[in-house]
Amino acid sequence: MIISVLKEIKKDEGRVAASPSAVRELCAHGHTVLIERNAGLLSGFSNEQYAAAGAEIVDVKEAYERADMVYKVKEILPKEYPYMRRGLIVFTYIHSNGSREQTDVCLEAGVTGIAYEDVIDRAGKFPMLRPMSEIAGKGGFLAACEYAKSTNGGRGRLYAKIDGLSAPRVTIIGAGCVGIGAAELAAGCGNMVSLVDVDYYSLEHAKMKLGPNVEFVQSNQENIERLVKQTDLLINCILWPKWRTDHLVSRELVRQMKDDAMIVDVACDEGGAIETCRCTYHSDPTYTEEGVLHYCVGNIPGAYPRDASVALCNSTLPYALAIADKGVVRALSEDAGLRRGLCFYQGQLTLEETGRKQDRPYISPERALGLE
Repeated sequence: MIISVLKEIKKDEGRVAASPSAVRELCAHGHTVLIERNAGLLSGFSNEQYAAAGAEIVDVKEAYERADMVYKVKEILPKEYPYMRRGLIVFTYIHSNGSREQTDVCLEAGVTGIAYEDVIDRAGKFPMLRPMSEIAGKGGFLAACEYAKSTNGGRGRLYAKIDGLSAPRVTIIGAGCVGIGAAELAAGCGNMVSLVDVDYYSLEHAKMKLGPNVEFVQSNQENIERLVKQTDLLINCILWPKWRTDHLVSRELVRQMKDDAMIVDVACDEGGAIETCRCTYHSDPTYTEEGVLHYCVGNIPGAYPRDASVALCNSTLPYALAIADKGVVRALSEDAGLRRGLCFYQGQLTLEETGRKQDRPYISPERALGLE
C-alpha cells in the first residue's frame, strides 16, 4: 500500500502523524511511504531523517495523487477538498459531526474515512484519544497559569499555593484522562481541586491517582452551580453530546462567577458543556465573555508537537499497519473497535453521531461492509 503522511495546514498545528521510526516500520512491512516535504519540521523531524527511514519526500499534490491511504492528524480542510476521491482512505481525527461541509465533500467523493477519535480497544477505551487527552489536560492547566498573568491580559492570578494566602480553588469537570491530567498539575501546585464526574467509578479510579487536596464530587446541577460560583479556575474536560441543546454551565451561571475567575475549555466544544465557549487558536487564545476570561484552544497538544506527535504515533501505528497489511475491508471486518471509527464508506455516512447532529441519513458500518 502507498501511505502518504501530510503536512498539517490547520492554523497553529505543529504535529505530524508519523515519526521516522514509524516510517521505518511501515517500510519494513513492504509498504511505500510518501512524506510531504517539511511535514515533520515543527515536530523536530527533518526530511533527511524520513528519507533515511525509507520514505520518499514529495510535494502535496504527489502525496495525495499517489496515496492509497493518507495518514494525518487533523481533519480535511477546504484546501484539501480537491484531493478527495473514491477509493482513498483517510485515517485521521475527522470530527465529521463538527463540519457539514467536510462531510458533504467526503461523501460526494466516496472516500473511506476512519476517525481516530471514535475507535475503541477491547476494553472499550479510546486508544487514540488517550495520549492526546493527557497532554491536553496538563497543557490546559499550564495555559491557565500563562494567560492568568496580567502581562498576557489576565487578572494577575497565580494558580498555586502561596504562604499567607488562601489556596486557589480549581474545579475540573470530567474525571477521564483529560481531567486527571489537569488535576495532577493543579493539585501538585497546591490548589484546592474539585474533580467532578457523573460516573462514580471514574471518580474512584481518579482517587487512586490524586492527592489529599483533591475532592471528588458527584456531578449534579446543585453541585455544579455551587462549585462554579466559588471557583477561581474552571476547566472543562468533557465533550457534550452534539444533539443536546442545553448546557452543563449556562451563560447565566458564568455571569455569577467571581470577577477574577477564568474558564479553560479543553474540549473546545462550541455550544457544548459551557454555553459561553467558542473555539480559539494558539495565536489568539483568549477572550472575555460575561466578565470571565476564557481560553478555548481546540488543539492544545499542537503546542507540544514533538511529544504529542510521538505519543499519537505510538497509538495510531498499529491500526495503520493493520489497514495497510490486510487492506481496509478486511481490517475493518476483523476488528469491531476499528470499525466503530468508520465515518464514510463509498459515499455512505456510517457514523450515527454525525447523522443525528446533521440530520442526515446514515447506516451502520456493518451494513456498509456487508457484515449484517
